[in-house]
Amino acid sequence: MMSRPHADQYRQNQLEGAVMDADPHKLVALLLSGACARIRLAEACIERGDHARKGKAIGEACAIVGHLNGSLDHEAGGEVARNLSALYDYVSRRLTEANLTNSGDALREVLGLLGEVVSAWDAIAPQQGTAALADTRA
Repeated sequence: MMSRPHADQYRQNQLEGAVMDADPHKLVALLLSGACARIRLAEACIERGDHARKGKAIGEACAIVGHLNGSLDHEAGGEVARNLSALYDYVSRRLTEANLTNSGDALREVLGLLGEVVSAWDAIAPQQGTAALADTRA
């Protein structure tokens, strides 16, 4: 059986490997996945009454959402970037509210919103690959 520190180190090494091998699209997908995982953890912590771990998980989710928001290219992204920025701001406010009030409803709302972003993000991945392939053939 693997000890907890070794298991944590193994997970960290896997994540670092995934990040090092990822293209920009995959990096955003990893960030979205990480935010959602931390929000689910925070929800479980609320149910268990583990307020310290809940606060840490929500803080980590907020940091990830802040990074996603800061990474938006408003010049190239136009209205889509503005809309995503507004959504990320709203998500951050709701996460803060969930942290202060122990609101599982707020966490579930945020998970739903981020789930829609994840679905849209995943849907554009094959198109980018196809477009890149078409460019190399032209």
